[in-house]
Amino acid sequence: MFIDEISLHLKAGRGGDGVVRWRHEKGKDSAGPSGGNGGKGGDVYAIGVRDIGVLASYRNVKVFEAGRGEDGFRDTKQGGEGSDIEIKFPIGSRIKNLESGFTIDLINDGEKVLLLKGGRGGLGNEHFKSSTNVSPKESTEGEMGEEADFDVELLLIVDLGLIGLPNAGKSTLLNTLTKAKAKVGDFPFTTLEPNLGSHYGLILADIPGLIEGASEGKGLGHKFLRHIERTKALIHCISSEAEDPVATYEIVRKELLLYNKAITNKPEVVVLTKTDMISEAEKVNKLELLKRVNKNVFALSILDDESVRTFGEYLTQNFV
Repeated sequence: MFIDEISLHLKAGRGGDGVVRWRHEKGKDSAGPSGGNGGKGGDVYAIGVRDIGVLASYRNVKVFEAGRGEDGFRDTKQGGEGSDIEIKFPIGSRIKNLESGFTIDLINDGEKVLLLKGGRGGLGNEHFKSSTNVSPKESTEGEMGEEADFDVELLLIVDLGLIGLPNAGKSTLLNTLTKAKAKVGDFPFTTLEPNLGSHYGLILADIPGLIEGASEGKGLGHKFLRHIERTKALIHCISSEAEDPVATYEIVRKELLLYNKAITNKPEVVVLTKTDMISEAEKVNKLELLKRVNKNVFALSILDDESVRTFGEYLTQNFV
């Protein structure tokens, strides 16, 4: 099951306590204080990995806690530090600390970011020794580690994102180009989660369809839009069944602009899909209309192997 949103409760380790201990030397039962300090609590780190399915492993375990520091020992020995915890997140994850508002984006494989600091260890009684306090009996407890709730969103990092209104033929195109097995249906919102496939080294994502008003959260709303923030280029699918392909094109472009203007500056290819369902004259007319708004326009039918091959070659020549 693909999961691209999850909430986690994370807790850094508590510091170990300082202790009250005394030196024992030959002929001296109490030769002075020797209580050591407690060890620091473990930290919590995020690690970027190339596995978009890793969030699914946190469905049933949503609380993570780093190790507690050891208490101090006699002979001024400090307690050991608590074990750090490293939580794996897919590259492309946006992690937000709901307590502080601090947000990080994991972009690179193996990237390691500190999320929460462990608590400091307490002080043993030797720390309090002075010329006026030669036999201190005080010590301090270790501090609590930082603790917070986090929201995690995955924003896919792919080469080409297939976008368009529902039933625009995105899943069918993905399946044809990459041999993926994305679900295909003749009703809106067949795709509820992104599907991925590889075409000669290019990673393609079939992004869930949107409707007018998606930038305001309607339909699948931001669930669609956030996944194209880091997509390198867009394949804009428009069904030949659309009476006005330009109006259909502009609906999607408007939602992109309202959500994040930078997305509209990405390279874009327009594909008129399902062309086997219209006449040749209708196809030519709709292609000419679309070329007025985007020069990179292709007509495609999965029943026409030549059109699929030509489009696939274009992608490898221009985006690999």
